[in-house]
Amino acid sequence: MILKKYCFLLLVFLCFHNIEAQKRENKTIDSLKTQKLDEVVISSLHVNDRLQNTPASIGILSKKDLLQNNATDISTVINTIPGVFMQSSNFTTTRISIRGIGARSPYGTNKIRAFYGSIPLTSGNSETVIDDIDLENIGQIEVIKGPLSSIYGAGLGGAILISPQLSKSNGENAGVSSVFGSFGLLKNSLNYSLNEKSSSLNISYHNLKTDGWRENSSYNREGITLAGELFKKKNSKLTYFSNYTYLKAFIPSSISKEVFDNNPKLGAPTWVASKGYKEYKSTLGGLAYDFKINDHLRNSTSVFINYKDSNEPRPFDILRQYTFGTGGRTQFSGDFKISKIENQFIAGIEYFTDNYNGNTFENLYKTNNGQGSLQGNQLTETDQKRHFYNIFSQIRTLLSDKFELQAGLNYNETHFELTNSLPNNTSSTEKYSYDGIFSPQLSFLFKPNEQKTLYFSISRGFSLPATEETLTSSGNINPDIKPESGYNFEAGGKFYFFNKNLYTEFAVYRMEIKDLLVAKRIGDDQYEGINAGKTFHEGIEILAKHNWPINRFFNLNSYITASLGKYEFNDFVDNGNDYSGNKLTGVAANKVNAGIILNMVLGLYFSADFQFTDKIPLNDANSLYSDSYHIINLKTGYRFQILPNLNTNLAFGINNVTDEKYASMILPNAVAVGNASPRYYYPGLPINYYGTIALNYLF
Repeated sequence: MILKKYCFLLLVFLCFHNIEAQKRENKTIDSLKTQKLDEVVISSLHVNDRLQNTPASIGILSKKDLLQNNATDISTVINTIPGVFMQSSNFTTTRISIRGIGARSPYGTNKIRAFYGSIPLTSGNSETVIDDIDLENIGQIEVIKGPLSSIYGAGLGGAILISPQLSKSNGENAGVSSVFGSFGLLKNSLNYSLNEKSSSLNISYHNLKTDGWRENSSYNREGITLAGELFKKKNSKLTYFSNYTYLKAFIPSSISKEVFDNNPKLGAPTWVASKGYKEYKSTLGGLAYDFKINDHLRNSTSVFINYKDSNEPRPFDILRQYTFGTGGRTQFSGDFKISKIENQFIAGIEYFTDNYNGNTFENLYKTNNGQGSLQGNQLTETDQKRHFYNIFSQIRTLLSDKFELQAGLNYNETHFELTNSLPNNTSSTEKYSYDGIFSPQLSFLFKPNEQKTLYFSISRGFSLPATEETLTSSGNINPDIKPESGYNFEAGGKFYFFNKNLYTEFAVYRMEIKDLLVAKRIGDDQYEGINAGKTFHEGIEILAKHNWPINRFFNLNSYITASLGKYEFNDFVDNGNDYSGNKLTGVAANKVNAGIILNMVLGLYFSADFQFTDKIPLNDANSLYSDSYHIINLKTGYRFQILPNLNTNLAFGINNVTDEKYASMILPNAVAVGNASPRYYYPGLPINYYGTIALNYLF
């Protein structure tokens, strides 16, 4: 009782202290003001920086959105975007699909391009990994849904643009935060920023650890991020950014339906016995120089490097990989008039090249006395050189105050060289290139006023096969493999209502993919690609965000997003089986997210979010489905001022409040080995708790 009494008195003191602090005009922590629905500004990679002027459905995640949960798992916030589905297995394995594109990829994300600033996060092998960038080092995420290839190059599903966190306030700022939670979760972060007239600096360090809740699932990631600006002048600046990540994550792998139902904590027996894991060091860095040539013409030029050294002991072998990528991008943007018609444009070129070396070795874990993986003799060695370039352009023509037209064109050429070294010390080299691919885009916008936009767009996209998908069972290049391609038809609208306190969006789309790539499994880690048919992707996406200032003490923000899709095989025959008309494997056709955030003038806040995910077809035959599920997350916290320049945030949250049993990721078309059942399921976290302590000091 005495402890409770003192805790209550401490809380009262802090509340009154916070009220007094907020009376000082220059020290205000205005949690109500920060929740208003401000007009969204998007990145400079677009022909215009206003969301209202883009003829596409673009999901925006602000800094506030990214830190809404526990600042450790990006999948929770990515899934609030309609049409986007991110599956995650305990941080170690993730897959992002957009409107069903990329759902059948076995273990990762492809058919989507991603950028960190102007640095591509998508490798020359079409694989995209965004997990290395810590959420606290991201200023904003934009997810462009659909193949707007005129600017972003290859990517049937779309593109993900990640903006580095740059300081916006003048002077020095330092912060420290810790997140601790169930299953040994611990994340510590340090950051420092300096913003002056001619330069800025942002440096941060984070370390994320968890014991995991399944067998063989401990995780450790640490990273350092450096970003800022130099030589800032009225008409020019040099932006720099870099990120170093070290990761070691043990892999429990997928499990069968029987194990999922009875004891989902178990890992796959062979992965547990071999203590399988992945470990890597990755470094990316870049420079971007922006300058204004004259009042009507600007240029942005960037160069980058991307290096990754990884080691992955698996039950069937040990894989060592090295990748070194370099490239550059330059784009000119500006405006001009033809008679009285105003025009804006972007035109440029992007070049990317990477060198890949992969080696496999025997894994002798069975003879290692229970100590896990042990490297044996070398089995294979593969060298790949891949490079491509995109030439792109886009124009925006203001036909009148209410009508405008946007058009774009992208041209891509891709080349690669493959060298296979066999155990008998012989090697063979093959070269291959795809024919140049043109990707056009045309859009019409109707704007009755500044707060309402209607649009219609047609665009063509393509997705190159991964190198492994171009190989035959003998390891040679199959020249008959074609890129997947398709046209996207989309209509939508964006509207503000009630003095910009309500923002709504809708989008209706239809897309047909031809030359569908099917990865046929021919070994433990061997796949052979074939072009097997067509898929249809059509659906409706809805978003609504509402700001409600209840009174001078309370402000309520709410949102709801919904994706209603129809993804199916249109013409698909595989191994003599006709799957035409079946639902597309690996993705939920319907998904709903909703949430509320209640802010109080005292600095107290409360949030709740809800996610419904429909059942997912596990195989092309549609003979098995995962169950649909509902997830509820809750969070409450208190922001207050300890000293005139020292602010703090205390928070506590519960994820998966109802302890729902669900598959957070599935392995499409899993194949049974021997007498064992196919291992389709990666179980999601049960109910779990976390707390956050953060301090921020403004010098």
